[in-house]
Amino acid sequence: MSSNTRPLITYTILVVIVMVGLGILLAQLTRTYFINIFEDRVAVESQYFSTYLEKYAKDNDISQEELFNFSEQLNTGMVFESDNGEILVDTVEAIPIISENEKQRVLNSVDSNGSQDGQLIGDLFYYTTSIEVNSREGTLTLLSPVKSLTNITKNIWLLIGVTLFLGLLVIFVIGFNVFSKYIRPIRSAANVATELARGNYKARTYEGHFGEAGQLSRSINILARNLQEMTSTQGMQENQLEAVINNMGNGLVLIDEKGYILLVNRAFLETFKGEPAEYISYLYHDAIPYTAIHETVKKIYMFEETVSETFVLPVKIDRKHLEVTGAPIFSEDRKWKGVVLVFHDISELKQLEQMRKDFVANVSHELKTPITSIRGFSETLLDGAMKDEAMLEQFLHIILKESGRLQSLIQDLLELSKLEREDFNLNIEQVTIQRLLSDLLPIVQQHADQKEVHLTTEVEGNTIIEGDSSRLKQVFMNLLTNAINYTKVDGNVSLTFKDFDDRVLVSVADNGVGIPQEEVSRIFERFYRVDKARSRNSGGTGLGLAIVKHIVEAHHGNVHVDSVVDEGTTFHVEIPKQFTQS
Repeated sequence: MSSNTRPLITYTILVVIVMVGLGILLAQLTRTYFINIFEDRVAVESQYFSTYLEKYAKDNDISQEELFNFSEQLNTGMVFESDNGEILVDTVEAIPIISENEKQRVLNSVDSNGSQDGQLIGDLFYYTTSIEVNSREGTLTLLSPVKSLTNITKNIWLLIGVTLFLGLLVIFVIGFNVFSKYIRPIRSAANVATELARGNYKARTYEGHFGEAGQLSRSINILARNLQEMTSTQGMQENQLEAVINNMGNGLVLIDEKGYILLVNRAFLETFKGEPAEYISYLYHDAIPYTAIHETVKKIYMFEETVSETFVLPVKIDRKHLEVTGAPIFSEDRKWKGVVLVFHDISELKQLEQMRKDFVANVSHELKTPITSIRGFSETLLDGAMKDEAMLEQFLHIILKESGRLQSLIQDLLELSKLEREDFNLNIEQVTIQRLLSDLLPIVQQHADQKEVHLTTEVEGNTIIEGDSSRLKQVFMNLLTNAINYTKVDGNVSLTFKDFDDRVLVSVADNGVGIPQEEVSRIFERFYRVDKARSRNSGGTGLGLAIVKHIVEAHHGNVHVDSVVDEGTTFHVEIPKQFTQS
């Protein structure tokens, strides 16, 4: 059954029940009324029948035929039964409408209950009374057909049926009109309200109704439009806020007034690792295992002001320097709502600061040594040592060597500074890499012979790449020179070349002193030396590998190292064949 037609059917059933009940009540009242009338009439008639029976019994002027005629005129049959069960008079035959079966049923009923009141069996009314005729006592039973009562009952039900039909028709017309104008729009408005409650703010109801129902429909639609606009605006704001929060470079944590974490962003998860479910809805001191953060939050709760702290976050073998800034959150009425924490990763700043300090210290140290030597020997010569020709020549050679070191150091610093400038550009050309490496061999071979080191090469072929030939020569010359310098007498240095589809690989290997594993990651830093005394004695400035790294990265390549202490070191340089502008 449709919910839209349920009220109309309910009202219809109610009317039918009322009409049927009214019909039953009227039929019962009519039945009772007619029984009372018949009972009064037959009670009076029973006096006449008694008189006729007495006359008939005395053989006066009344014959049996007159007795039958009397019954026929009154449309009432008469049965007189003695106390011993003998029927003395029976005029029921004068009333053809009364059958023998009906007469026997009435007589059986009289014998069973023996009452003297009027009774109705089917369409037959009977009345009993005790009389005495010629000293013989018995029961006089009068039987009268009541077809008129049945007809009246039928007419009552017919009238009720017609009235019911007309009433239902009127109810249907009025109910449909009321349903269309009031119930349907209210139900439609209720359905739309349900959809709005479920979050479907696109739902609308028909506004063509009039009166209060029409006003309700218009109000519901206005509410739906306002909710849709508010939801759309709120959704855009939430998306924008979520995009801003998740794309922040700094980690963000929102903590409520009870200490439970409400929000973490992507940067925070990248820094501290884990999933949002591991933090959200947990107490901050359970989810974040760092005392510095706990102390920061406690200070905010205690002093209700912005607090900044720095701490170190260990990540595997590295360490991250983080600065956490926390601020209290208040509502418009200055009620405490929670704490917001912002984590700034200052590792690069710390590293840059340390590099600057190291650079200044290293430059100062590297410059101080040759300058001190030059000045000392110059003062010695001026103090009179210049008159000794042997000492003069010795000191001048030392001054020349130290000035050469000073010149190399300044030249490498200028070269490194030039490579690190943003406007630095390579002179890109077609380079045959094997020829470039072969051009270096005579110079390197002479250096190897001086150090008594064996140099082997495998650079066959004619592979063409795009690059800056002068800078690439600088890279491989630096690597070969370092390999020879750090290889013992009668050691081996090799230069190999491999050609791949999109890149070339040049490897410089030696069986020298090697590099400790913990220092491999730092050898490309400026002025960093594994063996400082040996490096300075070999004439190195500590900037060569830093220059190598910058030139290779400028060609969009990469350099990496394999080394074992006292077994040797291999530098691998990968350079793409095609140079792409970044």
